[in-house]
Amino acid sequence: MNNFELSTAEQSTSAPLATMQSPLQPVEDQSPVAPADHLPTFHDLGLIAPLTRALTEEGYTTPTPIQAQTIPFALSGRDVIGIAQTGTGKTAAFALPILQRLSATTVRPRRKGCRVLVLSPTRELSGQIAESFRTYGRHLRLSVALAIGGVPIGKQMRSLLNGVDVLVATPGRVLDLIKSNALFVNETDVLVLDEADRMLDMGFIHDIRTVVAKLPKERQTLFFSATMPKEIADLAAGMLRDPARVAVTPVASTVERITQRIMFVERAAKPMALVNVLKEETIDRVLVFSRTKHGADKIVHGLEKNGIDAAALHGNKSQNQRERVLDSFRTGRLRIVVATDIAARGIDVDGISHVVNYDLPDVPESYVHRIGRTARAGADGIAISFCAMDERHLLRAIEKTIRKSLADTGADIGNEPPRQQQHRRGGGGRPNHSSRPQRDGRNSRPAHARGQDKPAHAQAPRGNGASHEHGKGQANGHNRDHGAPRNHGDARHGDVRHADTRGHGAEARGRGNGNGQANAGAQSRDPAKPWQGRRPRRQGPPQQGRSQRGPSQSA
Repeated sequence: MNNFELSTAEQSTSAPLATMQSPLQPVEDQSPVAPADHLPTFHDLGLIAPLTRALTEEGYTTPTPIQAQTIPFALSGRDVIGIAQTGTGKTAAFALPILQRLSATTVRPRRKGCRVLVLSPTRELSGQIAESFRTYGRHLRLSVALAIGGVPIGKQMRSLLNGVDVLVATPGRVLDLIKSNALFVNETDVLVLDEADRMLDMGFIHDIRTVVAKLPKERQTLFFSATMPKEIADLAAGMLRDPARVAVTPVASTVERITQRIMFVERAAKPMALVNVLKEETIDRVLVFSRTKHGADKIVHGLEKNGIDAAALHGNKSQNQRERVLDSFRTGRLRIVVATDIAARGIDVDGISHVVNYDLPDVPESYVHRIGRTARAGADGIAISFCAMDERHLLRAIEKTIRKSLADTGADIGNEPPRQQQHRRGGGGRPNHSSRPQRDGRNSRPAHARGQDKPAHAQAPRGNGASHEHGKGQANGHNRDHGAPRNHGDARHGDVRHADTRGHGAEARGRGNGNGQANAGAQSRDPAKPWQGRRPRRQGPPQQGRSQRGPSQSA
């Protein structure tokens, strides 16, 4: 073990895995093969000529920090646990040393077996990892196979008949192949787990433990994750043996080249807010994140209604549909893709200028993965997040995780419109009429009609109960035939209370001695309303001093 290995291992073991906060020292300060006055190259890391030639053809000359620190450990055969953000070059960090170790031996894989097993959470990410192995190993005679769900399993079984050097797969499909005796992993030499934290979120931990139990104990394990929650730390502790710990960024930190903005928007206003952002911003490619699959389809439909071309990418789409969307997105024919967290983990597309969090993620660490889709390969990027009132707690959790206040990023923070106070009928208590407009009908007439500040002519003394001007006053009691609003004890002109006008010619009795009779309907009949002329219900003679309905009322 060289000085770089000893120094890094001692430094990493001094801090618990789940609480690692600061990056390790750069490799150029400690590596014996790299002078301190210049950055290391892939040749300085000890890679063979076929690999460096393939890297040169791809335009790669200088390794990233995660590559510079991981490759020496992996080449020596040690277990490695790496903590690095998305887009930092983790794939090359484990693919290059694995290809070099495979090329150094002439051992052929067993039938229906694989020498290297790489597990990743999504189909897209698995396909990109397999393509990277083929690209970096184009000058080596090694076989690479891909096993993912969503496609027929028969072709994948046939590709494993003679064995392969590298198998890149999703955990679920690996278990299907093992259960059908199409894959044997008891002679696998290297296990790689990429995006381990995402596999935890997706519920693949049980499948991973099942697969690991079938692997030989004497193997090399390379474990990579963008974040390191306690569950992932416990999983790594049971799988790795004296691992070399490598971290190039603090846990759950965000890329500094990404400009992060927050827009406080009501949930109902999010569709138009997204349309405005896409029309006002200077965009190249935009990735919009939705929390659900149905939500992604709904967002795409809303954008298309406003003349904006977009496509959805989620688990309900077939593999062919997802590949067509990704191909259009890479080539620039499609500029806007709306995706869920699971599907977006495999999107490795250069030139994404904007990431829009239409819905804030439930898991704070997912925010780091989302915005990591932009600002790749040294470019700058912009991340815009919509935050509704019921998502404030998610925003606080994100700020706590990344240890940064997103509200202080200089974004234009809009004020949420005040919520209207709603009253349901039948609710307890009396409604506050001063806080909402009056409805037509009950308690909606002027104050003098309710007995407050009555005009002088309406202050008639109580006694005979007759309406003003020979019974022309309109009694507003239970007027069921005339359709007037039901309002006990209201009178337009006069103090006629508790009127009960059930038909034409009915008696309106006041609160006096009960002798007053106001035949209001006889002189106020409307010719345009013939139903008002119906004969009243036959009633007996009223009793002296007593209302027809209810107890007597004294003056």
